Amino acid sequence: MSEHVYKKIELVGSSPVSSDEAIKNALERASQTLKNLDWFEVTETRGHLKDGKIAHWQVALKVGLRVEGAGD
Repeated sequence: MSEHVYKKIELVGSSPVSSDEAIKNALERASQTLKNLDWFEVTETRGHLKDGKIAHWQVALKVGLRVEGAGD
């Protein structure tokens, strides 16, 4: 079994469509500049209300990036 080391960062994604879309937006944008994204966990979900309806979603994530080593 391989032994990996991870760095954990926090991201916040947003979307007017859904919480799932907010997660996808955060991960897709992060993957454009960060390497070795390996896993994520949702830590917070919140939203903005307008006239009693959901106008915008915000989702906070912790994302694990695999640290490259001699064996990677």
